[in-house]
Amino acid sequence: MLRQAFANGTVLALQTIRSHKLRAFLTVLGVIIGTGTIIGVSAILTGFDASITAVLRSFGPNSIIVFKFPVGPRTHNLSPEERTRKDLTYQNAVDIRERCKSVEDVSVMLFPNGIINAHYKGNDLYDVNLFGVEEAYARGGQVDIHLGRFFTDEESRRRMPVAVIGQDVEKGLYANVNPIGKTILVDGRELEVIGTMLRPAASFFGDTDTRVLVPYGMVRKMYPNSREVAIVVSALPGKLPQALDEVRTVLRIDRRVPYNKPDNFALSTAEQMVDDFRQITAMTFLVMAVLSSIGLLVGGIGVMNIMLVSVTERTYEIGIRKALGARRADILIQFLIEAAALTGLGGIAGILFGWLISLISRLVFTSIPASVPAWAAVLGIVVSVAIGLFFGIWPANKAARLDPVVALRYE
Repeated sequence: MLRQAFANGTVLALQTIRSHKLRAFLTVLGVIIGTGTIIGVSAILTGFDASITAVLRSFGPNSIIVFKFPVGPRTHNLSPEERTRKDLTYQNAVDIRERCKSVEDVSVMLFPNGIINAHYKGNDLYDVNLFGVEEAYARGGQVDIHLGRFFTDEESRRRMPVAVIGQDVEKGLYANVNPIGKTILVDGRELEVIGTMLRPAASFFGDTDTRVLVPYGMVRKMYPNSREVAIVVSALPGKLPQALDEVRTVLRIDRRVPYNKPDNFALSTAEQMVDDFRQITAMTFLVMAVLSSIGLLVGGIGVMNIMLVSVTERTYEIGIRKALGARRADILIQFLIEAAALTGLGGIAGILFGWLISLISRLVFTSIPASVPAWAAVLGIVVSVAIGLFFGIWPANKAARLDPVVALRYE
């Protein structure tokens, strides 16, 4: 009997919606916008999370990034103490390499200050990513050689004027020319190109690959005032926790940190940076969900209003159904199903709207693989139906409690 009541209620609900298409659409417009916004934001954040996670994990699961303050999402929210910390030194990297038994490799990175431009025979490239590294940088999986080779530690110690360039530097300066053996002018200093790199699958520098890698010693010679040093430490497989403890101990000794004071440096791992980033995206999603829920609330109020109008319009019909034996529960189920069907269809339209948002964002921002997650689509329909059931209770209860004699007299 209950199944029959649900079946009849569904048929009547769809017939009512079909006969008042424009009114139904305007009624659930708030539901469509609210659901679509949540779906669209979920798709964009999912793609953004996948993109940033790939970048952070590109350092490898056993890598530790040592810098004077935390690397990653927290970089833009530093305390005054973190901003005034003294820089790391090359000697710190040497001590880590010599004293830490759980460390497999150590790579030093030196970042010159200011905007750096590159030039070759009338071709210019502005704001390239120049930094000094050692041979260990290539062993850490950050380099995929296209042409030529990477420089050696011996070339770094001898401060040789050589460079390995990224794919976009190769295309921008050496179009249709083999760059190996050619010179590149970087801030007025001539360097010999000995290798080129393929664009990495994931990079902190976005879609463009404007890297110019130069031996650490040469960059120190070119920019003697540069002090921004980062150290990338590769732990032995399965020994990341021990490596973290050993690196922390060595640096506290080197930097003369008292035993009762916190570290004046930061050790960041890929998983830690991913966790920090996801805390930020979770908060962003929560804020957007709260703002989008306003649209759902407006849509729910609209549904309740239109259902009250529908009850008034169909008072005579309700009286006939009751006179023919329809129970109060039958009338209640009929109007609840109609409200749920109305918002459910609005939820489906909202999912299509959100999918359209994700498609447009994927076309505009190619580096963000936005996609609608299955849980968001299911949650969108469930929430939409729940909105209809919640805001349809009052009109449905009003219809169910109508006296059949009074309803039959209604003009």
